[in-house]
Amino acid sequence: MKRVILTSSSGVGLAHADRADMVVPLIFRFVWGPLPTSHHLEDYLTGGYYRGDPEVRWSDLVGRLPQTGLAHKETGLVRFCETYGVELIELWFDPEPNSQLQLIWILDYLRSHPSITDCLRLRRVSFDLRDADGQQLRDRTVRESEIAECDFEIANMAWEAYRAPTPELCFGLLTRDLPRLPFLKPALEALLAELPSPITGLGATEARLIELIARGHNRYKRTVSAGRAARNARVRPVGAGSVARRACVGPDAGGRRSRSETREARPTRCARSQRRLSSEPVVADRIWQSGSGRPRRFPSPQSDSTLVGRHASHQ
Repeated sequence: MKRVILTSSSGVGLAHADRADMVVPLIFRFVWGPLPTSHHLEDYLTGGYYRGDPEVRWSDLVGRLPQTGLAHKETGLVRFCETYGVELIELWFDPEPNSQLQLIWILDYLRSHPSITDCLRLRRVSFDLRDADGQQLRDRTVRESEIAECDFEIANMAWEAYRAPTPELCFGLLTRDLPRLPFLKPALEALLAELPSPITGLGATEARLIELIARGHNRYKRTVSAGRAARNARVRPVGAGSVARRACVGPDAGGRRSRSETREARPTRCARSQRRLSSEPVVADRIWQSGSGRPRRFPSPQSDSTLVGRHASHQ
């Protein structure tokens, strides 16, 4: 086995692009719901499968491989790459905020495994992976760069900032120059924009929806459809921000939604949006800590793992 691709659920189409011997999609939704614990994330990447295990592992999202069969089902991701002589591990993460959060998480994790850090390469995916089919991904030229120590440091800093209970550290990252991770800062800006405004008490998506209603989009279906189109013109749709980091999730690669994903895609309202806020970030921190995000069991939404399972079953 020579080449492995790590990507987000947006990149499941890479499994049909013949660019690697194995494609591993990561299904975590860091922009919605409580963040998983470090122990949960560790188990996801290191735990082997056993009968009756209710948790999803990285290997559950990869089908039978021509060279190694189902050997990946029995071991952790790093150990598998070491055992089967993987020479190159490519990171394919598009600019969508959740994908960028997955990128800094996986970089932070792999930093502690020097045996494979020399194999890592970052693909600077400047387009939406969901919108590209296998043929387009096979033929498209995507710039590649090596992972330097400074990239690991930035990833660690950004991941710790995002996991913090208040957003000061994330605001601080916006003042830094991040040329080697060019899509990280726009992703953070999009997420922080969903914190209630000190002037209106609304997040960016909430304000946009109200603007659309004011223009005459007064029917629910028309409002939501127009709102999604407007938000897609920016980075990707992101919902009202809080400690739950809620997000409105775009349609999956198959164009269909699960019930839970459709429910989450509806416009949401911060319970404290009417509170009078000052312009200081520390006040918005209280919203970050005590927002009204609806807690859910992890991982979710189910559509991510279901989508990946459909692709894996055809390998």
